[in-house]
Amino acid sequence: MRGVAQRVLSASVSSRVTGQQDDQSENDGFEVVGSIGAGLCVLVGVTHDDGEREADRLADKVLGLRIFDDDDGVMNRSVDDVGGELLIVSQFTLYGNTAKGRRPSWIDAARPEHAEPLVDRVVDQLRSAGRTVATGRFRTEMRVELVNDGPVTLIIDV
Repeated sequence: MRGVAQRVLSASVSSRVTGQQDDQSENDGFEVVGSIGAGLCVLVGVTHDDGEREADRLADKVLGLRIFDDDDGVMNRSVDDVGGELLIVSQFTLYGNTAKGRRPSWIDAARPEHAEPLVDRVVDQLRSAGRTVATGRFRTEMRVELVNDGPVTLIIDV
């Protein structure tokens, strides 16, 4: 599993409303399905050989990353320590391979049937740790908005 964690002041994800692809209204056919205040926005990708072990390790890593400032301004506190919120968004393109040519290969990305339960497990693990967790919608077109704090952005491979 792979995650891209961004420390944020706020973040939200919108998903296309079914049947509104050509909507020219203010929301352009999208509705906000998840939003958070200060915390972490984590894009999550799944590959073929990932399982529950990797999902649990990713959740543990996200909870424990010491990337929030302590009283001395040193990144020494975790999202759990600061009571931060989490926005988890599935992102199959994290496993896009750009080694050859100009068009990415998606062969390393897991099929939705394999990936969705693992992303759900990450979310469940984070919620069971007492964190507020918002999510996007699997298998939909999404738009993510965030205010990156720092900026702090890390790639997590487990």
